[in-house]
Amino acid sequence: MNFPEELKYTKDHEWIKIEGDLVVIGITDFAQSELGDIVYVDVDTLDDTVAVNEVFGSVEAVKTVSDLFMPITGEVVEFNEELEDEPEAVNEDPYGKGWMIKVKPENIDDLKDLLDAKDYKELIGA
Repeated sequence: MNFPEELKYTKDHEWIKIEGDLVVIGITDFAQSELGDIVYVDVDTLDDTVAVNEVFGSVEAVKTVSDLFMPITGEVVEFNEELEDEPEAVNEDPYGKGWMIKVKPENIDDLKDLLDAKDYKELIGA
């Protein structure tokens, strides 16, 4: 399983990458493997400000639906529209083509409370 060192992680299995003044958010390799084949990604919070730990969308897999939790308070400024036609990109490339949203954070310092790759691996027992 892959856990890029440059990313931050949540206990709810989202990953976060800083890109300039935005943060990119998706689900981890571990999360997608636990969910199985992803068939739909639903994000209805575009242009909304979502608080930390609130639900910003959901992922539907063949066997379950899972909520997506916001790791940082901010405005959702972009949704990866390619996931509408290719939700399987989350399974195939969770840290690349499978990214979900871009957020303009209210306070980038909130990221310091997230897990690094080492701590995330410990959390999931990897």
